[in-house]
Amino acid sequence: MYSRLSTSLVAEAIGTFALIFIGAGSVAISGNLVGIALAHGLVIVGFAYAYGHISGAHVNPAVTLAVWAAGKIDAVRAAAYVVVQLAGGILGALALRWVLGGTGTGLGTTHLAQGLDLHGTPVTVTPVVGLFVEAVLTFFLANAVMNAGISGKATIPGGLAIGLTLTFCILMGGPLTGASLNPARTLGPAVAAGSFEDIWVYFVGPAAGGLAAGLLYKGVLADRE
Repeated sequence: MYSRLSTSLVAEAIGTFALIFIGAGSVAISGNLVGIALAHGLVIVGFAYAYGHISGAHVNPAVTLAVWAAGKIDAVRAAAYVVVQLAGGILGALALRWVLGGTGTGLGTTHLAQGLDLHGTPVTVTPVVGLFVEAVLTFFLANAVMNAGISGKATIPGGLAIGLTLTFCILMGGPLTGASLNPARTLGPAVAAGSFEDIWVYFVGPAAGGLAAGLLYKGVLADRE
């Protein structure tokens, strides 16, 4: 299913760079929720078709964790994927900082909601609630990857299904947590902007969601001979 490791790592690094440069860039530049959701989702669709046959186009340590938990990737390859994904995310955010001339836009950093929603209602998301939201939404994303992509049952529409899943997750979770669903998506802008508040939420939540999706696929949803 995968190309040789070095080729796969190049694909993962480029894909994650693109997700952060475009996705976080859309947050920094426009701030429009629909546009932000589409920017992230379309990157995933594009790279699922471009690199899916090379590396699986995980571009997300939580997705790699899900695939590993499902027994579809070995531990060495999974660890290497995570390293280059995090590096690609940091490089993408640093490139975005250079393009935008500094950190004044926030560079698309992810934060727990502390303020008013679109209706003017006070909304405060605690770390525990934020962790739950990130875990649930990442579960949905990783579940789509496992069943529409990894399973091989939806080879043509698979990339679209995964991209649309990320899009609807951001539409709901964006106002609450920023809907990272991806440690690399959070770490990159955090490093570039020097903002690490509640960053653990964006590692633990997606990791838990990814693990749950991978284990569910392995134990229940995967085809049995």
